[in-house]
Amino acid sequence: MSVVEKNADPETTLLAYLRRKLRLSGTKLGCGEGACGACTVMLSKYDHLQNKIAHFSVTACQVPICSLHHVAVTTVEGIGSTKSRLHPVQERIAKCHGSQCGFCTPGMVMSMYTLLRNEPKPTMEEIEDAVEGNLCRCTGYRPILQGFRTFARDGGCYGGNEDNPNCCMNQKKDHTVILSPSLFNTEKFIPMDSTQEPIFPPELLRLKGAPQKQLRFEGERVTWIQTTTLKELLDLKAQHPEAKLVVGNTEIGIEMKFKNKLFPVIVCPAWIPEMNSVEHGPEGITFGAACTLSSVEKTLQEAIAKLPAHKTEVFKGVLEQLHWFGGKQVKSVASIGGNIITASPISDLNPVFMACGAKLTIVSRGTSRMIQMDHTFFPGYRKTLVGPEEILLSIEIPYSREGEFFSAFKQASRREDDIAKVTCGMRVLFEPGTTHVKELALCFGGMADRTISALKTTRKQLSHFWNEKLLQEVSADLAEELKLSPDAPGGMVEFRRTLTLSFFFKFYLTVLQKLGQQDSEDKCGRLDPTFASATLLFQKDPPANVQFYQEVPKCHSEEDTVGRPIPHLSATMQASGEAVYCDDMPRYDNELSLRLVTSTRAHAKIKSIDVSEAQKVPGFVCFISADDVPGSNETGIDNDETVFAKDKVTCVGHIIGAVVTDTPEHAQRAAQGVKITYEDLPAIITIEDAIKNNSFYGHEVKIEKGDLKKGFSEADHVVAGELYIGGQEHFYLETQCAIAVPKGEAGEMELFVSTQSTMKTQSFVANMLGVPANRIVVRVKRMGGGFGGKETRSTVVSTAVALAAYKTGRPVRCMLDRDEDMLITGGRHPFLARYKVGFMKTGIIVALEVNHYSNAGNTMDVSEGVRKRALLHMDNCYKIPNIRGTGRLCKTNLASNTAFRGFGGPQGMLIAEYWMSEVAVTCGLPAEEVRRKNLYQEGDLTHFNQKLEGFTLPRCWDECLASSQYHARRSEVDKFNRENSWKKRGLCIIPTKFGISFTLALLNQAGALIHVYTDGSVLLTHGGTEMGQGLHTKMVQVASQALKIPISKIYLSETSTNTVPNTSPTSASVSSDTNGQAIYEACQTILKRLEPFKKKNPSGSWEDWVNAAYEDPVSLSATGFYYVPNIGYSFETNSGKAYHYFSYGVACSEVEIDCLTGDHKNIRTDIVMDVGCSLNPAIDIGQVEGAFVQGMGLFTMEELHYSPEGSLLTRGPSTYKIPRFGNIPIEFRVSLLRDSPNKKAIYASKAVGEPPLFLAASIFFAIKDAIRAARAQHTDHGMKELFRLDSPATPEKIRNACIDKFTTLCVTDVPGNCKPRSVRV
Repeated sequence: MSVVEKNADPETTLLAYLRRKLRLSGTKLGCGEGACGACTVMLSKYDHLQNKIAHFSVTACQVPICSLHHVAVTTVEGIGSTKSRLHPVQERIAKCHGSQCGFCTPGMVMSMYTLLRNEPKPTMEEIEDAVEGNLCRCTGYRPILQGFRTFARDGGCYGGNEDNPNCCMNQKKDHTVILSPSLFNTEKFIPMDSTQEPIFPPELLRLKGAPQKQLRFEGERVTWIQTTTLKELLDLKAQHPEAKLVVGNTEIGIEMKFKNKLFPVIVCPAWIPEMNSVEHGPEGITFGAACTLSSVEKTLQEAIAKLPAHKTEVFKGVLEQLHWFGGKQVKSVASIGGNIITASPISDLNPVFMACGAKLTIVSRGTSRMIQMDHTFFPGYRKTLVGPEEILLSIEIPYSREGEFFSAFKQASRREDDIAKVTCGMRVLFEPGTTHVKELALCFGGMADRTISALKTTRKQLSHFWNEKLLQEVSADLAEELKLSPDAPGGMVEFRRTLTLSFFFKFYLTVLQKLGQQDSEDKCGRLDPTFASATLLFQKDPPANVQFYQEVPKCHSEEDTVGRPIPHLSATMQASGEAVYCDDMPRYDNELSLRLVTSTRAHAKIKSIDVSEAQKVPGFVCFISADDVPGSNETGIDNDETVFAKDKVTCVGHIIGAVVTDTPEHAQRAAQGVKITYEDLPAIITIEDAIKNNSFYGHEVKIEKGDLKKGFSEADHVVAGELYIGGQEHFYLETQCAIAVPKGEAGEMELFVSTQSTMKTQSFVANMLGVPANRIVVRVKRMGGGFGGKETRSTVVSTAVALAAYKTGRPVRCMLDRDEDMLITGGRHPFLARYKVGFMKTGIIVALEVNHYSNAGNTMDVSEGVRKRALLHMDNCYKIPNIRGTGRLCKTNLASNTAFRGFGGPQGMLIAEYWMSEVAVTCGLPAEEVRRKNLYQEGDLTHFNQKLEGFTLPRCWDECLASSQYHARRSEVDKFNRENSWKKRGLCIIPTKFGISFTLALLNQAGALIHVYTDGSVLLTHGGTEMGQGLHTKMVQVASQALKIPISKIYLSETSTNTVPNTSPTSASVSSDTNGQAIYEACQTILKRLEPFKKKNPSGSWEDWVNAAYEDPVSLSATGFYYVPNIGYSFETNSGKAYHYFSYGVACSEVEIDCLTGDHKNIRTDIVMDVGCSLNPAIDIGQVEGAFVQGMGLFTMEELHYSPEGSLLTRGPSTYKIPRFGNIPIEFRVSLLRDSPNKKAIYASKAVGEPPLFLAASIFFAIKDAIRAARAQHTDHGMKELFRLDSPATPEKIRNACIDKFTTLCVTDVPGNCKPRSVRV
């Protein structure tokens, strides 16, 4: 379609325009800062410089609508649909099981689609690069890559297609395992035909020769001017010195959205030829300042391919930084000039430009000057030498010279697309034919409030030889020159200081290697062969993966779908953007938008609320607060919360009120206009604070068995210690969202909510409005992820929205921005454990005591259940005769922590494996041997006195040891560690035992409702909600099997309170078990009623029997109900049955760490998981992989930072890092245990949602194993054999634990009165 917009507002993004104005809801809002890729679309335009049509992917949340004059936009709806024909990209991601919750899927599709438009036969590396800017929280990425790999020219694996030579199974000589069929059949895919793609709009092509004219758009607050000539731009800059220049909007867009900055005049120079030109000169390549980073990257790659190696050292350094800079969506619009002028103190590129002496051309009206970027270019924080009326016209990146060497390094929390902790450019030039240093430049980002050059250090080394003496002097001088105060912004002081030395050491070794030790007189140092791997830049092999499962016997009917790997039933609609999520619902004509107003203080009295500024915002309707609540303001699982804070706030993010306006943008401005004054009260933020101040909820809970005193007295060894496990943000891709529609009579209201708990949503709204629950209907179609975060915390949004709808009498919608969601809704509970373990020298455990403290936050929420599950899992899989575990809930002034996949189990089990690893080290025995010795056996009693029946864990263990070739690889790891001083590998095998049931017995119930219509179609409803875990798909399979009809006859529309009442939350991994059994019961009722008609007409069809029943007449509607029997455990008596059964699994992981930077890569993971007889192997394997990768985030990457005042500092994907494609194990093998039916669940299956998450601890302990190898090499630093490694094992913790000559130079004394940047909560 052709779109003409005469009143474009510069503040309107392409995403908002697509979704609201054009009603194209396939493009999703995930973060609003261009860092998750959910809103990826393809832009196409005629490139006048290259004289061709250019296609590139962008994140629509950052693209101003004003920048799209004469640009074609392709969204996911534009390439295919289920109504017409799916595009091959859409089909393959769906059929290869790469779409679970589906919220990220349209963005994935468009990233891949854009690549195929530019490169119809890409390599696997190009595919990985194309999707690197996209996040997924459900799948674990493997099936997405496997689906997209089918487009690759280098093929890679074809998912078990034995006839294909590219299949990884044909690369292995070991065929001892019976191969499962592939989870998908590539032969049935639509072939990719690039000639069938939509053409570039002819009306835009006709305009290619037309002269471009200046554009001007006036918005409510901002004027946008698109200039076409350099003269126009310079004149404008003279008139408006304060005007911001915007090309990609990747920085200004974020400042306006999240930092509430306003720039009244924005000038876009993207059309100016001089600012887009590329010139190859005698001294280097000059890029116009508006050149995109993608075009810079392409030009430099071409130059490296053509020019002699000695001339391209700097170019390689720039490319190394650009490689990790960000996703394609950012690099295709962000400009090189914008990167320089932003003057970020942690810029990836500025240290490189400073070190190489790049030349900048700066112009204004009537003047032009060229300066070299050196230490004077950035005079202060976010400041440059460019004057208010000047602009940066171009940058010349120089060729390197003979005898000149250059390297660039960067270290971040996550390797791909992350903000640097420290970044640098390093250059040395030698006197001709010698190793005498003529010039040395060491420039750093992340070490001051600007990019700096270590001048004191480098000046001392001129004329020195490149040898060990120089290395020692530079290291000592850098440690002295680049000091950071203990409270420096950004924190991580010792880590950052150490990195500067580590980077120089890498540079020193790299140069030595390149010099090739040509100087025989030892004036140049010699490269120790065990040091060589330290010079290797981080690189990842293409992924390989295998999935094994037990196929349905050939004798079974094709319509017998249970046990078959059918794709998620909504996958194709998710891939085409047709699947409807809460915020995708069309807007009502009179609909209003709500924005929450939250506390900025952790603990304070509310003195006053002033809404006068908010009322001035256009479209303002009202402000709601506790005074407007008609029913009860008291809410929460434990009735200890309020709908809106009254008189007092107890955390940053505590909801005080809400503004209601006509649009979300006006709501954001109005919320900022509400002014609240406070009187601060003392706040408790951390677990240690709570312990010190005795701030707890309730009493201590305890499990005790055996004689602890006797156990410790008989032990050969006793080890005591402490472990901290950080919290975790759910980071579901779809943030909390709710729409409330008042019905206008008898207090009726309908709510569409993204929630895991329809019952709680309904009861909380009814309680707040003071109406019976039967007036409130809550409906859930699907969620874009949940993971526990939408079990109870979704009610804070839905209840507020309901009040606004009640007060205004109009529909009201609220979808939280990502920063609001992270601030308000809490996450996984941080834990502090103090443990003491007694054991024999053989490694047998005889006594254990663990005190668990969890940070519950400002309300109870579900913290009691989390505490109990942690205590019930403190044994993991080990028999401990004498044991005591206690649990306390810390009452703090943080947003209430809540349910999260695993629900306390992963924390309890990590503590168990932590002390188990210390037992193995103390005994000097192999860790896998000590673990195996202590495993439970069939029939043993757990520490909570439950008998283990159907205990398949030893089978999982033995199978994992064999399939991972553990012992052979252990020898290889040891060999690698002997041969490499600065890279180390670790290997670890970890078991899990996860109890299946809600700990609160009454929740173990479920209901179902089945309607059979006269055409034979079946409408199925049950109490569970779909959040990507494939629950609805499995339930349709169960009904299909029970009724013996094909799944095509069964439809499951939504979950709602007016079909199945009083539902338990969809959590605790039991939903397939309980809802499946309820559906089965309902099906049996229907079948019983149809039985007489089948007997009368045995050769009739399903439709014949249904119609006969209808005509008789017999009811064709039935309910089903199921309650898990005999559940009920007492902590007081340590008796009763805590769980219905257990799920088991074992994982073996191998990692490699860089001891100098703390980086790690996951080389291989093998998982064996017992899921009983799988209802759907594709979904179950997807759950195993997704849970594992989420656990990997928990244990190795995802770190929440809080200020000492209790304010969350990590509020979006730019600061909080979940795993990306590049983080998953290079080899990822998942096997479902065969022949292990579970008689306690529907069709002999087992729960799978939560149990695999803990297996990611195998990566944590493999890292610890690698660190131990590094520490063993540096025994001269007086290190203890046992060392502490808290979770998550971030690069900072890994580097700081690898103590060596560099870390000892960077020890920083912290005075007692020092206020840290962030605290461990």
